[in-house]
Amino acid sequence: MFDYSLNILGSEWIIIIFVALVLILGTKQLPNAAKKLGMAVNEFNKAKNEVQNQIRDVSNTNLDISGPLETEREKLEMIAKSLGVNVIEKSDDELRRIISEKMGQKTDNSEK
Repeated sequence: MFDYSLNILGSEWIIIIFVALVLILGTKQLPNAAKKLGMAVNEFNKAKNEVQNQIRDVSNTNLDISGPLETEREKLEMIAKSLGVNVIEKSDDELRRIISEKMGQKTDNSEK
């Protein structure tokens, strides 16, 4: 049996791809295509970093709990205060909605 596989290494593939791109796009369109590819990679990296920062911000929210909390209202007030929300004259539902908005979650009132 004969083995007809190509023994091409990584750097050789780069040369082959570059030659194929020159043949397909031509020498005049290649810089423009490379610029667009670079811009697309840059936008992807920006979006990826933004999502990572948002996840990091939500996960770094530390709640300072000094003792056990008896009621759900106490829990809501403690979380709201840690997020900088004024809890005076707000109902439990209002606090839940505000906390959800602050933490970046969408509330769905259609399930209630």
